[in-house]
Amino acid sequence: MSKENQPEFLFDKKNYRLLLAGIATIFIGFVLMSGGGSPNPEEFSEAIFSFRRIRLAPTVVLLGFGIVFFAIFYQPKSKA
Repeated sequence: MSKENQPEFLFDKKNYRLLLAGIATIFIGFVLMSGGGSPNPEEFSEAIFSFRRIRLAPTVVLLGFGIVFFAIFYQPKSKA
């Protein structure tokens, strides 16, 4: 294929890496948020109010969304 007929990608390689890192960070945040339930629905478990589920996991998810947002709008310096 000649240089003028090659398809042009919407993002650069760095954008795709940042996008994947952001998606992985969001996934890790949701994994941190999981659990804390009680095996018996009649019993209350205080584990749902742990620091990991209330503070850390939502912060990690928001950080992941910030990385994805940055990856979409990031424009690498031109090579020209």
